[in-house]
Amino acid sequence: MKYSIDKEDRYAIFKLNEENLNSLIAPDLKSEFIFLRNEGVRNLILDLGQVKYVDSSGLSSILTANRLWKDFGSFIVTGVQHAPVQKLITISRLESILTIVPTVKESIEYAMMEDLQNELEGGAEIEE
Repeated sequence: MKYSIDKEDRYAIFKLNEENLNSLIAPDLKSEFIFLRNEGVRNLILDLGQVKYVDSSGLSSILTANRLWKDFGSFIVTGVQHAPVQKLITISRLESILTIVPTVKESIEYAMMEDLQNELEGGAEIEE
C-alpha cells in the first residue's frame, strides 16, 4: 500500500496514493488507522484524491476510522473527486455519516475549528 502521512500538532493527513481502495489494501489501511489512533492523533484527514475506485472492503476501512475517532477527535474525508467514489458515497448515504470536506485546506481548517471548539467546551466544563 502506497501512502504518505503528514503529522502536525493538531491533525494528521493520511494521503492514500493508490487508485483502488479494495480488499487488497483495506486490511493494511485499517491497521494504519488503529496505529494512528493509538498513537494519539486527535484529528485525522483521509485524502482520497488519488483514489478512483472503492469496494465494500475499502468502505469498511473508512467506516472503521470513523468509529475509531467518533468520541476522540475528528475524522475527515477529503479529495472525493472521482465519479465512482462519489457514487458509492451517495448510494451508501455516507454523506450523512462521514464528515466529507472538498479540499485538504478546508479539511485542515475544519479540524482546527473542531479542536478549538472541543478545547473551549472542555474548559467551560472545568469552570462550572
